[in-house]
Amino acid sequence: MIGVFLDQATVHPEDIDFSPLENVLSQWSYYPITASDKEVIDRIKHADVVITNKVVLTDFILSQAKHLKLICIAATGTNNIALETAYNLGIPVCNVPNYCTASVTEHVFTLILALTKRLNPLIQAVVHGAWQKSPHFTLLDFPCRELKGKTLGIIGYGELGKSVARVAQAFGMNILIAQRANSPVQRDRIPLKNLLPQVDILSLHCPLTPDTQGLINKETLGLMRSNALLINTARGGIVDEAALVHALRNGKLGGAGIDVLSQEPPKDNHPLLAPDIPNLILTPHVAWNSREARQNLIYQVADNIQNFLMRAPKNIVNKY
Repeated sequence: MIGVFLDQATVHPEDIDFSPLENVLSQWSYYPITASDKEVIDRIKHADVVITNKVVLTDFILSQAKHLKLICIAATGTNNIALETAYNLGIPVCNVPNYCTASVTEHVFTLILALTKRLNPLIQAVVHGAWQKSPHFTLLDFPCRELKGKTLGIIGYGELGKSVARVAQAFGMNILIAQRANSPVQRDRIPLKNLLPQVDILSLHCPLTPDTQGLINKETLGLMRSNALLINTARGGIVDEAALVHALRNGKLGGAGIDVLSQEPPKDNHPLLAPDIPNLILTPHVAWNSREARQNLIYQVADNIQNFLMRAPKNIVNKY
């Protein structure tokens, strides 16, 4: 059995132990980055097992992989794999759920607290001498808010959404959960159009699907309070980025903490990279990447391979 990891550099291998993979398959080829379709085809043509984090496996690429028996996504999201084609070819696709729950939850509240406590402008004020010039002991130029008693809306109530809700409750927040689009009504869920006007903070934890593409757009942003915050650690395509920039610049939204973009890495002219957008914190898709989470990811990928070899596959995402 031959294994190939197409984009090992995306998990920062310098501080990760890869022996769990080598304990389940003896022959591995590790590639830091695989950039082109031609490289993908060439590198997996003899592979039995392929691991990809973000490398796209299209219909055509899969049709060329004559030996492929298992695809392991080193992530939770599945939008980089032609799942139906893999299914038709008899190739199961496994993902890794719940490996970075603590890391993402902590990042969500890093963004929330930095925005509500006005951390960035306060730091800059001190750097530029405003505190030193204050007539009294404190600096009150950037009033902040408490989380206690505020309402957090959550879109996507899986493992991550539930973890974020638990921490929010510890802060004394109220929780509202959005009804999933095109799904049966649930008693403890609220239609999105009814939820948005009620929340002080909206946090996204849903996958990127046809139903969620552009879910947060000009219309839905227009339903939110002008001082509300948007937090996105899910997928960039869920948010209409141009609409978000417009809302922030025009005072239609209180702030945003964004860890994911529709194009990664972004081009220099990406709308959210403009330096004049108020109350925006942009981080480079790092919510998931604590060392503990990355090591857990490798353990779970190895476990997926082991279960497949034992003919008891789990975490299958393509109806295999």
